[in-house]
Amino acid sequence: MFTSRLGLATGLTKAQPMSVKVPDIITLEMMRQDLYCAVVCDALDSLGLNHQSPRIPLTPLTKRGLLVGRCRTTLWADMFHKDPRPYELELQAVDACQPDEVLVAAAGGSMRSGIWGELLTTAAQNGGCVGAIVDGAVRDVDKIAAMDFPVFARGTCLYDSKDRQRVVDLDVTVEIDSVTISPGDLIMADVDGIVVVPREVEQTAIRCAWEKVHAENVTRDAIRNGMKATAAWQKYGVL
Repeated sequence: MFTSRLGLATGLTKAQPMSVKVPDIITLEMMRQDLYCAVVCDALDSLGLNHQSPRIPLTPLTKRGLLVGRCRTTLWADMFHKDPRPYELELQAVDACQPDEVLVAAAGGSMRSGIWGELLTTAAQNGGCVGAIVDGAVRDVDKIAAMDFPVFARGTCLYDSKDRQRVVDLDVTVEIDSVTISPGDLIMADVDGIVVVPREVEQTAIRCAWEKVHAENVTRDAIRNGMKATAAWQKYGVL
């Protein structure tokens, strides 16, 4: 909850807006250094976008910290017959990965096979991919962790994806837990969850999140120095 100079307010009582200087351009690297998923989710809430974070467990299996990048989407389906063109579209997807992209595998939560592993990680990382978010299962977790590559997934499965799951489309709009994810959208993930920032509101949402996180620092310092939480809320409008 916060009140900002952008005119966004929620909470117990209305406080005076706190002025926080926001850079003209907030880069992905700046986001990695200063933001986190909860504050971005709050910013989207204040803009009326209140369904941008899947309410399902997508756990950081290989690395803790904040993952930030742009979506490279893949749509997966279960299969129960011999695949005439095994791995075809998933290999195209990883070969197409660009710097600062996150590979998103929308597999509907299927645990039928481990659809992401060491070799796909190696190929994606070579193209500059910074992480993967898998609504399903992965494998080779220790090997991927040794590559310092963040993977968020429902869990693990030893089975190979061949003849069990395949990519049926790529670079299309997909959904995870009814959250829409489009190619090029900004996506963030940390231990708390995942949040998707649509392109059309990205600049406003990120500026709002930046403003809040820096206002929180002031409020936190005041509370640490002995100010009561109620007084801090009334003075700074940040909670």
